[in-house]
Amino acid sequence: MPLKTFLPVALPSLLLAVPVQAQPLEEPRLSVDEGLVDFAPEPLRLDLPDYPWPTPFIEVPPPSLPKNVKAMIEAAIDTDDSATVAAVVKMAIETQPYDKAEIKAMHRAYLDDKAARLAAKTEAETRRIRESGVLELWKGQIELGAFHSTGNTTNFGFTGSLKLDRKGIDWEHLILATADYQKDSGTVTREKYGASYQPRYTINDGVFTYGRFQYEKDEIQGYRDRFSFSGGLGYRLIKRRNMTLSVEAGPAVRRTNYIDDPSETTWSALTSLDFDWKLNGTLALTQDASSYIGSDNSTFTSLTGIEAGMARGLKAKLSYSIEHETAPPAGSLKTDTISRFSLVYGF
Repeated sequence: MPLKTFLPVALPSLLLAVPVQAQPLEEPRLSVDEGLVDFAPEPLRLDLPDYPWPTPFIEVPPPSLPKNVKAMIEAAIDTDDSATVAAVVKMAIETQPYDKAEIKAMHRAYLDDKAARLAAKTEAETRRIRESGVLELWKGQIELGAFHSTGNTTNFGFTGSLKLDRKGIDWEHLILATADYQKDSGTVTREKYGASYQPRYTINDGVFTYGRFQYEKDEIQGYRDRFSFSGGLGYRLIKRRNMTLSVEAGPAVRRTNYIDDPSETTWSALTSLDFDWKLNGTLALTQDASSYIGSDNSTFTSLTGIEAGMARGLKAKLSYSIEHETAPPAGSLKTDTISRFSLVYGF
């Protein structure tokens, strides 16, 4: 039998006849014509460049925030405005999301530094207030004004007031003195003087107790002297940088020395409201109102004012006041109003 015919048939039988352990490891072969040809592929050869040894070390800094973005955040921090810094940080995170950890770290460092500075300032101010004397920490303002009108009657009047305020840690003291004087065709039509002292003690951030000692003199309204004593609780409804609103309520006792009628002492309930609103850097609105509600006579007062800054420490003020007595002495009007234009100097 020819070899090329025998191999396809006999080769499988021979492979099966040889034990697996004894089979020689040979390269696979393929018959081509009358002979055997090696089938193994050529080995793969790679030509690689020569590498230096030892491998050189090149120092490369870690990825960081771009310099222009970092400069923008630092410029916002220099303004020391928390709202501006927060807006710039938000924009930087949106444009550089892969660097948000570094951006947040800069923001946190700014907030921690500002909190530390505020705490140190608060501590120093608290220490200064606690160590101050009785005659220190007082702030005040002087108000002087005049009005004059011509026509069927000739009116000329003066108005003035002095306000002193001392704020401590828990205590606040307010002293107020007022005077109004007016003539109509040579006759005194308004002559009113008043003074009051009001201490406050803060229980917590919103609640406080108060006392009020008040003196009034208004012979045009029919009384030579009127003394009022009151005490009670107050609450700060609004306490913001540019707006404050507080209310007070408590019992009161009033001693009135009338000109024509006998003197009397009455009990009443006192309520008051104090509202201040700074509209901008130079314009402010004020509203003060109070009521003494008694069984025989009640008194309601309201003072609305608009202040405009003119120079450092000097303001122009336009105000309108109303005072209403439900049962005034005979011959006196129930309602008394006055418009004022004055200059206010703060010190």
